[in-house]
Amino acid sequence: MQFSATPKGVCSRQINFEIENGKIKNVSFLGGCNGNLKGISKLVEGMEVNEAINRLEGIDCNGKGTSCPDQFAVALKQAKEKM
Repeated sequence: MQFSATPKGVCSRQINFEIENGKIKNVSFLGGCNGNLKGISKLVEGMEVNEAINRLEGIDCNGKGTSCPDQFAVALKQAKEKM
């Protein structure tokens, strides 16, 4: 199932991803720190949704209270609710 999320309080403007059989696939971020976000996308590929949430939730970027990884965790939680 495909999902798209609009992160809040961070540099990236959109997060696109799929969840298939409880695993994350095809993650892409629009905007933000390109290299870091490509790295995160590769690291979570094939990871169980709950594992990614546990690892990414609460990461802070420069005192913003959130980060692109944290916003991805938020998006994953929202996707779980819709499934």
